[in-house]
Amino acid sequence: MSLTAGEVLQPVSTLGVVIVNYRTFDLTVQCVRSLLEHQIAKPADIVVVDNFSPDGSGERLKAALSEQGVRVILSGRNGGFGAGVNLGVAASHTDLVLVLNPDTYFLSNTVDVIQRLFDQQPKVGVAGLKLINPDGSLQYSARRFYSLPDILARRTSLGKLGPMRRLVKSHLLKRNWREGPFEADWVMGTGFVVRRTAFEQVGCMDEGYFLYFEEVDLCARMWVGGWSVMAVPQVELVHEHQRHSQAGIWSTSGKTHLRSMLRFFVKFGVPWVWRPSRSAMGKAYLQWRRQFVETPRIKQPDASA
Repeated sequence: MSLTAGEVLQPVSTLGVVIVNYRTFDLTVQCVRSLLEHQIAKPADIVVVDNFSPDGSGERLKAALSEQGVRVILSGRNGGFGAGVNLGVAASHTDLVLVLNPDTYFLSNTVDVIQRLFDQQPKVGVAGLKLINPDGSLQYSARRFYSLPDILARRTSLGKLGPMRRLVKSHLLKRNWREGPFEADWVMGTGFVVRRTAFEQVGCMDEGYFLYFEEVDLCARMWVGGWSVMAVPQVELVHEHQRHSQAGIWSTSGKTHLRSMLRFFVKFGVPWVWRPSRSAMGKAYLQWRRQFVETPRIKQPDASA
């Protein structure tokens, strides 16, 4: 099909939205309001999952949003972010799913850029949005996989030294945001679009992570499964960023972040000095699957026999 001058090919893939709420009533309402105001998705294609919030925000969201045609699912447990995403994606029926944190909102609608990207590149499994702070500054939401020097540079004062500063810039792919879509090792889970068929093929979100590293794990499995991960600078999402994972290593969030990091390294290999290659991560992951997933459990003898 040929296009006339000024004509834009409309996306073929359908887009839905999943938002996971946990005690964030006001932020979730603000996020949904921006989706509806800018017509990012139809109300019936927006799914809000409440992760068993103890403050009653799930019931309040159901009362407030159901009248607008938005679906609200009240989970009977708080299984973490990944569990909430899995529940929401399973309840949706669109080709693509936009996963959002509640503390995000849109100022305009350019998501058709991502939809066309998925239409034109059938091996794209995940595409990350351009996250910006409320003041317009960039959050660098696409990354390279970690090496131990990357972790030291990001988490300690060593990152202020010249060579380590260059390492941080490389890890954050700072130079890549100046043009169009580009490949990344992984994108932040704050705002990303996933292809449903790819999501189901790689096994959805790993619910073994309660919080943090779920998106890194998902993107790693995308690469292992033959899918690609992209970042799309043309689609901006405002993120009212609160860095709980940086509250301190002995804080609750800090310890959760550390546990998630260790789980990731067990699955995909400790990176040591150099950033891991995708082939090396694939071998480590297959070994992990053979050891922890595919090995049949030995049937225990019946104690009553």
